[in-house]
Amino acid sequence: MADDLMLMLLADARLPVAGHTQSGQLEAAVRSGLTAAQVSVLMRSRLGSVARVEAGTAVVALHRLRAGLPLAPVVDAWAARTPAAPMRETSHTLARALLRLVRRLFPDSPHVADAAGVEGVCRPIVLAAAAAAGGISPASLGRLVAYDDLQTVASAALKLLPLDPLDATSWVHDLLPAADRLATEVAALTSPDEIPAPSAPQLDLWALAHAATTRRLFSA
Repeated sequence: MADDLMLMLLADARLPVAGHTQSGQLEAAVRSGLTAAQVSVLMRSRLGSVARVEAGTAVVALHRLRAGLPLAPVVDAWAARTPAAPMRETSHTLARALLRLVRRLFPDSPHVADAAGVEGVCRPIVLAAAAAAGGISPASLGRLVAYDDLQTVASAALKLLPLDPLDATSWVHDLLPAADRLATEVAALTSPDEIPAPSAPQLDLWALAHAATTRRLFSA
C-alpha cells in the first residue's frame, strides 16, 4: 500500500483511539485564561516540545523495530523527556487504545507484537509499530505525529471556545510547514540518546493542574 494512503488512514479523526478525549493541555490553558487568539501559539509550542519528543521517539522506535533491537531503552528515553506524570499516563492510555486498532489492522505483524510486549508502552512506540507494519517511512511517521498533535488541539478548541471551525483549520494549515520541518529534523534519528529533549514547563504545569481538576470536559 502507498505510504500516503496509510498515513491518511492513521490520521483519520474517526479512528477509535481515544484521541477525542484529549485536549493537549488546552482545557487547562483555557481555564487559566488562554483565549482563542492564543490557541495557535499553544499549538506551535507543543510542536517544539511534546510533539518533537514524540516524533523523535517514534522514529527511533521504528528504526529499532526494523533492526530487531529492544524497545525498552526508547521507552526509558521518552519517559525521561516527559517529566509530567499525567502526560505519561495519557500516553500509556492512548497506547493501549491504539494497540487495539493496529492489532486489528496488522494481526500478523511481528512489529506490533513487539510493541505490545513492551512494559510501559507509550503512544509513539505503537505508532512506530504501525509504521513498521504499514511500510511508512521515518519522515512520514514524523509528519503523522506532528499533524496528529495539531489536530488534537484544534479539535479540542472547537469544544472549548467560541470560534469559527474555519479558524481551527487555518491554524493547522499555517503550522504545516513547521510540522514538516520537525519531521525532517527527526527522520534520521536511530538512537534513544538522540531523541530531542526540549522543556515545556508551562505545559507540564497545566497537565498537573488538569489532573487534579474534578470538573473537566477532557481527560487530559
